[in-house]
Amino acid sequence: MQNEEKKLQRKAEYEFSIGLRLTHWIRAVAIVILIGTGYYLSYVFQSPISNGEPVNFMQAKYRLVHQAVGFVLIACIVFKIYLFFCDKVSVKERRSVWDIFNISLWIKQIKFYMFLGKHPHLKGVYNPLQFMTYFFFYLVMLGIILTGLILYTHTYHEGLGGLLYSVLRPLEVAMGGLADVRTYHRILMWVVMIFVPVHIYMAIFNAVKGKDGAMDAIISGYKFVKEEKH
Repeated sequence: MQNEEKKLQRKAEYEFSIGLRLTHWIRAVAIVILIGTGYYLSYVFQSPISNGEPVNFMQAKYRLVHQAVGFVLIACIVFKIYLFFCDKVSVKERRSVWDIFNISLWIKQIKFYMFLGKHPHLKGVYNPLQFMTYFFFYLVMLGIILTGLILYTHTYHEGLGGLLYSVLRPLEVAMGGLADVRTYHRILMWVVMIFVPVHIYMAIFNAVKGKDGAMDAIISGYKFVKEEKH
């Protein structure tokens, strides 16, 4: 009987390229810095040392860091989109698109999260719920980038700021003006702040329950999937 039973072994599969892993961690660090500096710009929680001379400019320094790291985030997002469509390793990510149209997979995946079933077999890297969550995350990132660039054009009026001003001005007007743009930027920041702990929790959940090195993959690039042998 034991010879007839299926023996499960695991094999290493290369899931994430070095480019994807780098953009993930750079993006993660950038988001933390942007949340901290952005929160200061909205609600000042630190006072500069007063020495009688107007040389501290703490608000300007926080804004400089916020804007510089913001452009790093934009570069990461653009490069990640490029990898999704063009990277050979990312073909597994592209296959995940087909899984979102499979209703049966949605049901099985939800049952897995509710401890009512096993993890379904996927064509790609992400399950349908993961893929749609990440898709929503990048829509939020797009909103943060656009509102952030509008705010940037009102800080730097020449160079890139001057170039983007005329392009983004209609969007600023459509949003109701600069004050409303700033409000939308803050709201989207809170969406990201909610997303981050949920993302970490679900990553740990999948790694522990799936026992496939799902969290290791974003560091090493390799995931360990089950291989059935008779």
